[in-house]
Amino acid sequence: MKIAQIAPIIERVPPRKYGGTERVISALTEELVRRGHEVTLFASGDTITGAELSAICPKSLREAGVTDTRERNGWTLRHIGAAYERAPEFDLIHDHCGVFSLPTAQISPTPVIQTMHGAFFDHNIDVFRQLRNTHLVTISHDHAKDTLGMNHVATIHNGLPMEHYPYSLVHGEYLLYVGRITPQKGTHLAVQLAHKLKLPLILAAKCDPEQQQYFDQEVAPYLSDRIQWVGEVNEAERNQLMMNAMCFLHPGTWREPFGLTLIEAMACGCPVVALRNGSIPELIEHGKTGYVAENPDEMASYIPQTTSLNRLYCRQRALRHFSAKKMVDEYERLYTLIALKRAQQRESVPLHPFSYATLPLSDSYRYN
Repeated sequence: MKIAQIAPIIERVPPRKYGGTERVISALTEELVRRGHEVTLFASGDTITGAELSAICPKSLREAGVTDTRERNGWTLRHIGAAYERAPEFDLIHDHCGVFSLPTAQISPTPVIQTMHGAFFDHNIDVFRQLRNTHLVTISHDHAKDTLGMNHVATIHNGLPMEHYPYSLVHGEYLLYVGRITPQKGTHLAVQLAHKLKLPLILAAKCDPEQQQYFDQEVAPYLSDRIQWVGEVNEAERNQLMMNAMCFLHPGTWREPFGLTLIEAMACGCPVVALRNGSIPELIEHGKTGYVAENPDEMASYIPQTTSLNRLYCRQRALRHFSAKKMVDEYERLYTLIALKRAQQRESVPLHPFSYATLPLSDSYRYN
């Protein structure tokens, strides 16, 4: 198939450091290329890919230092317009740019799949309900609960090529927090837990300027020789930290659609302790690959228990349920179904009624 992948241009694909969505897009694109599809990736010019790369900006907006929201939005709209201008060249467009793409996708002559990588909020949920030309994919079953009235066709869990990640059957004596410093991610809870348990904690996370006050008030007072903030790290550094950590802390306070760092930690053999919000129970096998807690006090009680969990099982389950191959298998089947539907509509072939429900479902895969 001739497939267009449209990535956001805030970060490079794959990202140098932070950027879960871009890592997923990279995994999807490279596996599709490996399988023989003709893929064009619309992304920033510093992207590394085996697909044909089409770029309107030489660097990702973050690398280029574009921080003004209006300027970023302008670049994003030009990027989306350039991609959809080439729509007739493709059998299918897979868009990852969220609500920004919906008006253009609404009039696309080529079928559009859109994976919604972010959460649905009041400011965008009605737009998805009104502009329904895209075939909407969610990344967890909890995420899909918000799609009433939308053209929701599938839930497909994220996957990554994690078989090359390092792992260890033994662990160090520190806790680990990775990602962004923000109240929604519960950074303040992570430092409080480490302080309460008198355990070392490494915060390998970026702090955006808008979170500086939160960091100064809620995180910095806990920093010490035992609780350290090392800033944003690259993938290799992060994997080494995950491989050797006693456990990975994910005290998020919001309904996160998918916690990508959780599956990466488990692939490194590191169990996860997280609050029960959003997709978390879909990712952690409670008592086997970590623990799902109802509140921070329960997290504190579970953390010492992670030392008895089987780290090899953590890795094996992560690779079995959240591999890039499994994710691409499911997207590839969806692509085929949508292409079949389009062919039936074009030719007006009187076949049996088309249904997304005609395919057997895996535990992470559902058609409506």
